[in-house]
Amino acid sequence: MLIDQNAYTNRWRQVNPAAKAVFGICGICAAFLAGQTWLAGTLALIIALITIVGAGIPVSQYLRAIAPALFFLGISAMTLLVSFDGSGITFTGVGHNQAMQLCGRATASITALLFLALTTPMSEIIALLRKLKLPDLMLDIAVIGYRMLFVLLATVRQIQTAQAARLGYDGPRHAFRSLGQMIAAVTLQVWQRATALDLAAETRCSNGTLHFITPVYADTGRDLTVALLGGTCMIILTLLVP
Repeated sequence: MLIDQNAYTNRWRQVNPAAKAVFGICGICAAFLAGQTWLAGTLALIIALITIVGAGIPVSQYLRAIAPALFFLGISAMTLLVSFDGSGITFTGVGHNQAMQLCGRATASITALLFLALTTPMSEIIALLRKLKLPDLMLDIAVIGYRMLFVLLATVRQIQTAQAARLGYDGPRHAFRSLGQMIAAVTLQVWQRATALDLAAETRCSNGTLHFITPVYADTGRDLTVALLGGTCMIILTLLVP
C-alpha cells in the first residue's frame, strides 16, 4: 500500500517508465561492479537521495519501505560473520569483509529497485515488460497476484476491526484465538474470491491477455537521455575506482 501510494503521487509520475527502468538497471549494474564497500554505500546513498529529493518521496515513508529489506539483509549477512569448526563458533576477518561487501552491493541494488517501485505504478511496469516481449502468462499471473494482495489486505483489516470491536484482543489468550480465526477466515475468503474471479473470466470467454490503457508520456527522448547519462556516470564511477 505504501509503495503503491507513492508510485501514483510522486513528482516523476508522468516520466516514461522506460527511462526509470534504464536508470534502475544501471544502478544495479553499478552496484555489482563496485569493488569497495564504501563505493557501494555511496551509490546507495546517491540513488536514495535522487529518489527522495528528485521524486519527492517523504523520508519517513522511504525508510518504512526499505526497512524490511535491510532487516532481512542484515540477518543474511550475519551468517557470513561466523564459522563453525571443531572448536566451536569463531568470528573471522574474511567473513567480516564478505559480509560488508555483500551488504554494500545489496543495499545499492535495493535502492535501485526501490527507485523504480516508488516512482512507477505496477500497471505501467507490466506494460513495459509486455513491450519487452515477456511471456503473457507470467505477466497475467503477476497482475492477478498483485490484485489479490490488496484484496487480502482489505479482508484482514475488516476482520481485525470486527474482532477488536468485540474485544477479541483483550489479553494474550483472546488475541491468540482471534489470530487463528482471522487466518482461517482470510484463507477461506481469498480462496472464494479467486474462484469467483476465475468463473467471471470464463463466463466472459476470456482467452486472451489482460490489457491496460497506456498513457502518453511527454519528453520521452529527453527522459531516456537523462536516465542513460545518469546511469552511465554511476557505472563509470565504479570502473574508475579500483
